Amino acid sequence: MMVQYLALKASAPDCLLFYRMGDFFEMFFEDAKAAAAALDIALTARGEHEGVPIPMCGVPVHSAEMYLARLIKAGHRVALAEQTESPAEAKKRAGSKALVGRAIVRVVTAGTLTEESLLDARTANWLVAVGSVSGGYGIAAADISTGRFEVISLPEGALDAELARLDPAELLVPETMTDAPDGAIIWPHENFDSLKGEARLKSLLGVATLDGFGAFGRPELAAAGALIAYLERAGQGSLPFLQPPRRRVIADHMMIDAATRESLEITQSQAGTRKGSLLDAVDRTVTGAGARLLAADLSAPLTDVVAIVDRLDLVELFERDGALRDRMRGTLRALPDIGRALGRIVAGRGSPRDLGQLRDGLDQGYALHELLRRIEPSPALLGQLLPAFLGHGALVDHLKRALVPMPPIDAASGGYIAEGYDAALDALRGAGGEGRRAIAALEADYRQRTGIASLRIKHNGVLGFHIEVQAKHADPLMAADSGFTHRQTLAGVVRFNAPELHEQAQRVDQSGAHALAAEAAHLEELTQAALARTAEIAATADALARLDVASALAERAIEGGWTRPQFESDNCFDVRGGRHPVVEAAVAASGERFVANDCCLSEDRRLWLVTGPNMGGKSTFLRQNAAIAILAQAGSPVPATSARLGIVDRLFSRVGASDNLARGRSTFMVEMVETAAILAQATERSFVILDEVGRGTSTYDGLAIAWAVVEAVHDMNRCRCLFATHYHELTRLAERLDALSLHHVRAREWKGELVLLHELADGPADRSYGIAVAKLAGLPPAVLGRARDVLKRLEAGKAATGGLAAGLDDLPLFAAAAAAIPEPVSDPLRAEVESIDADALSPREALDLIYRLKRLAADQQ
Repeated sequence: MMVQYLALKASAPDCLLFYRMGDFFEMFFEDAKAAAAALDIALTARGEHEGVPIPMCGVPVHSAEMYLARLIKAGHRVALAEQTESPAEAKKRAGSKALVGRAIVRVVTAGTLTEESLLDARTANWLVAVGSVSGGYGIAAADISTGRFEVISLPEGALDAELARLDPAELLVPETMTDAPDGAIIWPHENFDSLKGEARLKSLLGVATLDGFGAFGRPELAAAGALIAYLERAGQGSLPFLQPPRRRVIADHMMIDAATRESLEITQSQAGTRKGSLLDAVDRTVTGAGARLLAADLSAPLTDVVAIVDRLDLVELFERDGALRDRMRGTLRALPDIGRALGRIVAGRGSPRDLGQLRDGLDQGYALHELLRRIEPSPALLGQLLPAFLGHGALVDHLKRALVPMPPIDAASGGYIAEGYDAALDALRGAGGEGRRAIAALEADYRQRTGIASLRIKHNGVLGFHIEVQAKHADPLMAADSGFTHRQTLAGVVRFNAPELHEQAQRVDQSGAHALAAEAAHLEELTQAALARTAEIAATADALARLDVASALAERAIEGGWTRPQFESDNCFDVRGGRHPVVEAAVAASGERFVANDCCLSEDRRLWLVTGPNMGGKSTFLRQNAAIAILAQAGSPVPATSARLGIVDRLFSRVGASDNLARGRSTFMVEMVETAAILAQATERSFVILDEVGRGTSTYDGLAIAWAVVEAVHDMNRCRCLFATHYHELTRLAERLDALSLHHVRAREWKGELVLLHELADGPADRSYGIAVAKLAGLPPAVLGRARDVLKRLEAGKAATGGLAAGLDDLPLFAAAAAAIPEPVSDPLRAEVESIDADALSPREALDLIYRLKRLAADQQ
């Protein structure tokens, strides 16, 4: 047995091997130690290997999914080795001592899950591969639980942003990729060959050319090939459900980098949970598929105005007609997740219940079609969705006739084919029922004949039907002429057989086995009927999800008093009465009212400098406007009185920062890296929010950096920008930067107490309220008094010297200053030293290098 186990383990060395032994999956050696620790189960030993006891642990087959979920969550991959023959078949093949054949039938990983119990119904589960050819990157992404398959060609610098959007459960990268993302699976480079990838994709789609699916670049083909190879390995040669690949164009969506997603908490909070995110505050969907689609919409807002307006028109339809909205949401709420049911069926892991879910979902989809087809005028998007609900009538009728109303998950016990569908099956069931009634009559007869009132006829998987009596009543049945045959003695009970019982049991077993075989044949037939309409069913699932999202956004808009955004051709950003949905919900829960604020950016006022005290609402104001841009371009109403917007091509946020210890970056370094990315990538159509740039270093350094960044955003990027700061000296820039506008969050001191109004007003803040905020935070009175004294002295010195910004009035603008910076003087000696690869030098080369450096040093004297 160990020879067989070790051979299977060698074929999946990176996985924990679940080795099927009867009713248990067993694990041995290091796998057992790792699994026992992760699952908190007992670690035992079985036999010896090379003189050492073999560590072992196991889990029951019937509850394996629960343990799989915990192992996958802990970061493991699991290979399932199933028995490929019965003990009887093994004995017939190779004699009485034959080992039952086993093979790995599936590799379970975080990105290849389809089981309902292992997945979050409201979250997509992406498996992503990154391909690289000649310096260019491509991504292939698949959610095999629904079959969604995307390929993406990436411009320079866009890889991190796309990976942040997808948030993959598993990420595959080639072994040649430098600086691979944390947690990525290093996959052999040969799997990322673009020519092999093209062949794999053609084979998957069953075509001779890919021209009908789009012009795929070599990096995309490399990524797709690696992803398909990984899925083939996971399915041990069989592929899961994959729709034809959709070629995603980066320019069609607002680009949002990883740092911006994290700071804006779009789909998850900084604590890593859905609660507290923008998605959580917006989501009113009633289906898992709708929740997944809404998350995808918010993660990748559109840049095509026509597509955005189509989504908004559909939302507006459900806003206007509350009765229609309520009726449709009631229907959707009762729908099963047919997309994931289809994924399990295509993967070969479908159950009778999955077929029942297809039946019910497709049937209700047709009912929704009848409800919506009479709407006039019909929104363009609705017209595109409605045909997806048609064409399933024959399949639905077939499944209705064939399946019971509530099919079971487990097909092994039968009972899922409806009575009346197959007369022969009904006859087999009838024979089995008659046999069971005969056995019940036998039980009564045996009680009367033996006088043992406690006698029972029972059934188990080992003995089949048998007679069971208490041990104290067993002696009469042990007699040779009793008509009963002893089978088994246990503590307290004795078990027997009898000729009449054996005869009836055979009839029941035979009819039952034949009935199960007949049901299994029907299940295969029904599965094939569903598989013949895979693409059409997937389209229906997508259409149902889009209706759920549209009606949910309408519900949210009515609930929150949200408004439909209007889109303009210029770069305006005119939001009146804007609010942050997450903060507004938190404020409402505490019984207070959220203070709405306007944000009116235009060509001549595209850069707002916002000052004011901490806790005054600056960061909230910045974030709420970024959130409004996301919601609007996702096709959602927005939390505002009105909104006129120009399309945002890229969204950047530098709000808050923390150490990145894993990469050896301090808070200030993280801040500067993020700011550098903004200055390098923001275009005139971008929207940028910057909060307290420069605060992570000394006052003078921080002010200098903030000053230069404001100038760069104004003169070079020329994008729409909200810049919050405590450096009041920056307000001087308004005198020279024509598109810079000054604003502040209002605060007042009343009877020695600070009152934060959370209201935005024009002009700079009249003063700093840092000490007042410190008082709110609970600093001791003595510390506050000392701080006031120090502040008076500093302000007196500031008045005498002109302050931190003294001498900056005559400083030329950013472009002129940049032009005036002298070119750095070359240093051949330094360049030579920096080029040295010390580890690669031989002793002779090192000596030659020393002489060369001495000559360079002499030449520079």
